[in-house]
Amino acid sequence: MRNSSPVLRSGLTVAAAAALPLALASVPAAADPGISVRTTGSTVSVTTSSCTQINGSWGSASLLTSSQGSFAQGRQVTLSGTTTSQSAAWSSVSSGTYTVIVVCSDGTTAGTQSVVVSTAPSPSRSASPSASPSRGVMGGVGGSTTDYGTVTLVAGGALVGAGLLGTAWYLRRRNKPYRL
Repeated sequence: MRNSSPVLRSGLTVAAAAALPLALASVPAAADPGISVRTTGSTVSVTTSSCTQINGSWGSASLLTSSQGSFAQGRQVTLSGTTTSQSAAWSSVSSGTYTVIVVCSDGTTAGTQSVVVSTAPSPSRSASPSASPSRGVMGGVGGSTTDYGTVTLVAGGALVGAGLLGTAWYLRRRNKPYRL
């Protein structure tokens, strides 16, 4: 029976202990659980289920730039939705880093989250689709789409036949013994 070295065991323990803080540090910071923010192109949307309706209002959400410091300074939108989910959206948002704050109608803050908006250029589309060839490439016929006439086919057959006759004549002469 073979025992493992205590040095090896302690080295593995030290390596595992050193890797644990690194693994925990690489976990992204959790967003505020009260809201969920998404971006699609130049549109920012926020969803929450934390607010309750008071006097017909769920609350409002504000989109703040990095230079704005309070809820009142941002672009405010009224929340809409149901008892299970309330949402708000901002369109035509330029590229940059923003903070989204949701305040419910009872004055409590449902959550705060930063978001980065990067508007990518939309892919360009062609004006009209190009027409496909009617017959395409004829792969088994050498990739040509030209339809050859009878004269071309007869000439090609004659060349192949002449090549076969020349090869047979050369091989037959080679088999005969050399004569002087």
